[in-house]
Amino acid sequence: MLPDISAVCRAVLDEPEPIAKVKAARRAARDWRLGRIPWGFATAMPDCPARTDRPPLLPPSRMPKRGRAGSPRARIAMLHALAHIEYVAIDLAFDLVGRFGGHFPQRFVDEWIAVGAEEAMHFALIERRLKAYGARYGDLPAHDGLWEAAAETAHDPLARLAVVPMVLEARGLDVTPSLISRFEAAGDERSASVMRRIADDEVDHVAAGVGWFRFLCDAARIDCARSWQSMVRLHFRGAVKPPFNDSARDRAGLTKEMMAGVAAPCDLSHKPSVA
Repeated sequence: MLPDISAVCRAVLDEPEPIAKVKAARRAARDWRLGRIPWGFATAMPDCPARTDRPPLLPPSRMPKRGRAGSPRARIAMLHALAHIEYVAIDLAFDLVGRFGGHFPQRFVDEWIAVGAEEAMHFALIERRLKAYGARYGDLPAHDGLWEAAAETAHDPLARLAVVPMVLEARGLDVTPSLISRFEAAGDERSASVMRRIADDEVDHVAAGVGWFRFLCDAARIDCARSWQSMVRLHFRGAVKPPFNDSARDRAGLTKEMMAGVAAPCDLSHKPSVA
C-alpha cells in the first residue's frame, strides 16, 4: 500500500541533510499534485525534525551580530541566517500538513504542501548565493526559535496558525525590504533579486495562514481578530514589535485592527518597506 500524505510529510521531517530535504519536499509536492499520494493521517509527526550537527544551534542571546551587509563577511552571515529560516520553514510546512491536515478540507493540504515546496526552493536559491561567496549552509551558528514556536503550538492548529505564519513569518514581510536595500547598496543585485522573489512568495504564505485561521474561527463561530490576539498573548514569547510593512501585511490580510491588539504599545504606526 502506498504511504499516505502524513507518512510523506514525516519522511521530509526525518531527512536531516539539507539538500536531500529540499529534494524530498519538492518530490512530495509534485507527487501530491499528480495524485500519487493517498489522503490519510496514520503517521504521527516527530517532536523535533532530524538535524545534522551543522549548523550549531545557540540561544538567540548568544548569536553573533551580523552587521549591515557592507562586507562579504556580513553578507554571508545575513544569507546564512536567511537560509536557516527557510530550512526550518520546510519542516514547519510539512509538519503543519502531517500534524493537522486531517482537521481541514483537501485544499488546505494542497496549499501547504505547495508552500513547503516553495520554502525548499527559497533555501536552494539562498544556498546558491552562499556558494557564490565561498560559503555553505552550516558554516555559522543558528538558533532554533522557529521550531520552538512549533513545539509550543503542537497541540492546536489554531495556535499554530496564529503564531507561525501570522507572527513569525509575517515578521519577514517587515524586514525583507531593508535586506533588499542592503544587498543593493553592496552591489549584490543577485541576492537582492532572490530576496524580492522570496518576499513576494511570503505574502502568499502569510495570507494562507490568515485564511485558514479565519476558516477555523468561522467554523467555531468565534471572532477572528480577538481569537488571534488571545492566541498570540498565550503562545508567543515576546512582543510583536513595529514598525510594520503596512502594504505587505494588508495584502496578507493582517489588518491594522488585528495588529492593534498585539503590537508593542510603543508605536502602533504602520510604515511601508521598513524594518
